[in-house]
Amino acid sequence: MTFEAAVHSKAIRIDSLALKMCAEAGSGHPTTATSLGQIVTVLMYHTMRWVPEDPGYPTSDRLVLSEGHAVPIVYGAFIDLGAAVGLDDHLRPANMDDIGGFRSTSSPLDGHPNPQEGFLFFDAATGSLGQGLSAAAGLAQAARLDDLDQRIYCIIGDGESREGQVTEALDYIVDHQLDNVLPIFNCNEYGQAGSVSNQQSPEKIAARLTAAGYHVETIDGHDPLQIKAAFDRFTEGGQGPMAVVARTIKGWGMPSMQGDGWHGKPAAGEALDVALEELNASGASLIGSQEGGDLMIYPPAIESRPAGSLRPVSSFPDALRSFELDAVLASGRFATRKAYGVALRELGHANTDVVVLDADVCNSTFAQWFRDDHELASRFSECKIAEQNMISAGLGFAAAGKIPFCSTFAKFLTRAYDQIEMAMNSGANIKLVGSHSGISLAADGPSQMSLPDVAWFRSLGSIKNHKGSPGCWTLQPADAYAAYGLTMAMAEHDGMCYMRTHRPDVEFLYDEQTTFRLGGMEVLTQGRDLLIASAGFMLHECNKSLDALDKMGIDASLVDLYSLPFDEDEFLDLANENGGMVLVVEDNYGGGLFSAVAEACARSGDAFTVEQLCVTRIPKSAKSEREILEQCGLHHEAITSSAARILGLVNA
Repeated sequence: MTFEAAVHSKAIRIDSLALKMCAEAGSGHPTTATSLGQIVTVLMYHTMRWVPEDPGYPTSDRLVLSEGHAVPIVYGAFIDLGAAVGLDDHLRPANMDDIGGFRSTSSPLDGHPNPQEGFLFFDAATGSLGQGLSAAAGLAQAARLDDLDQRIYCIIGDGESREGQVTEALDYIVDHQLDNVLPIFNCNEYGQAGSVSNQQSPEKIAARLTAAGYHVETIDGHDPLQIKAAFDRFTEGGQGPMAVVARTIKGWGMPSMQGDGWHGKPAAGEALDVALEELNASGASLIGSQEGGDLMIYPPAIESRPAGSLRPVSSFPDALRSFELDAVLASGRFATRKAYGVALRELGHANTDVVVLDADVCNSTFAQWFRDDHELASRFSECKIAEQNMISAGLGFAAAGKIPFCSTFAKFLTRAYDQIEMAMNSGANIKLVGSHSGISLAADGPSQMSLPDVAWFRSLGSIKNHKGSPGCWTLQPADAYAAYGLTMAMAEHDGMCYMRTHRPDVEFLYDEQTTFRLGGMEVLTQGRDLLIASAGFMLHECNKSLDALDKMGIDASLVDLYSLPFDEDEFLDLANENGGMVLVVEDNYGGGLFSAVAEACARSGDAFTVEQLCVTRIPKSAKSEREILEQCGLHHEAITSSAARILGLVNA
């Protein structure tokens, strides 16, 4: 059998399996899947170097299916090959029984790619369109750092290519000259509700790619020889970044399932029988009477990724001294964003798996201290003003075993919330740092202030990830020691973390004797009348109010709830020691720290009075931190008044 006939034969086989599993599930996207039959066959049975018995093999070539709803075609290949599915300790060969389990709770064959549920062939959870190429770029960059001859393939839909993040990723690949990642555009001409725009035609996509600096191969996506030739040119290299634009037919081989109205619609009953007959007839016309012949899958030549090196990290004072920042210790003041920069640089020298990504603001987040260290510079990636790409590229780095720290202004992370959630779903060991958080930014105004971020990230911490930890830890250091310590704690944790840092220099509240941990808290002052709970920049305002409260005869406790979630039992004991009276102070919109405290109190069943001070209006610019705090009712004098009112010492 010729190569061409062998590919068609296998494509018909896995196309039919994709049709059947969608029919069994009563849902899925068989027509998108069958538009990729020949492409996936050439990739998985010939071009990619991988191990079907060990789909997570660390040095295998990787496939990122950005067009995640097409996943039945990959599942079909797994069933045909008997490739392994299941979690690391329960791998088994895929088999025909998996057809009936597709999309069910007990099946590793999820509705879209989901590596955490037992399909280790994929590195990224996809299906929220537009994100896969960024993840592929991160995987490719990690391979380059490890000096691995590893190739990354990414399949992208033509309709999906309209997503802005795809352009971000294309630019990033050219910026970093990542010639080991191949974007493959599946141009089948249809989206969900109808035909794609002419702006996403094969001609326009190819022209955009060429203008962006790619060597472009435009092919018939159902012609095995054209597919192979394009993939061979990629593996031979020497052309810089390359892309493939493949003209395909949605519902290939099945005239009854082509055209508009078939997206996400499986055939069933007689319609399924007709489609299968058409598919087999299409195969027969292409293969004829040829028999025999196999496609060969080649394993990677290298068995394992190089191991990173580790050494203990220094204390914050020692790190400052080693980087010639001794004057900071004498001043007693330092911004948390700068302490993060010191911590990053120290971590970089201590752990060679740490990588840093920033989005054109490293001179504000102070990730520049990592970038400007010549020993670390190769592990810094400038992502420019493209936060969505940065997060998904970080996911790719994490999938390759790196520990990515992704930093930008906290406000700008909001445009990447979807990417952050998909990274969490993927099980990414990714660290997110948002600088210039809250209202202390003052002069730049609300367009630069992160105000709903604590509530959103806290919601991710309310669920358990696949390892049993919170989906995301939310951390709010109040001073430089806390920022340094929490950066180290993030690096040690296997999972997602988000840390807020601030622009203003603030005085030290802690010293090197304080240990900061995920889920921890610190009691700064122990009283008996009222518990004031706060975190981050607002802890300093709360601290200022204590003297005034003491003069009023109020013996207040102050607790730094720097971590969400926190130890609820420890907090409730502290609240009960203060008569069940709690005032929560935060410099963001509601739904954050106060909500976490209120929920803990409600769950306890005990009687508590819990009140809140937070940002209750859209702020505007102010010339100083004091002015913005007064504008939003969060100045320490307002905190004092609220505390007194709660205890009935002043009128409401």
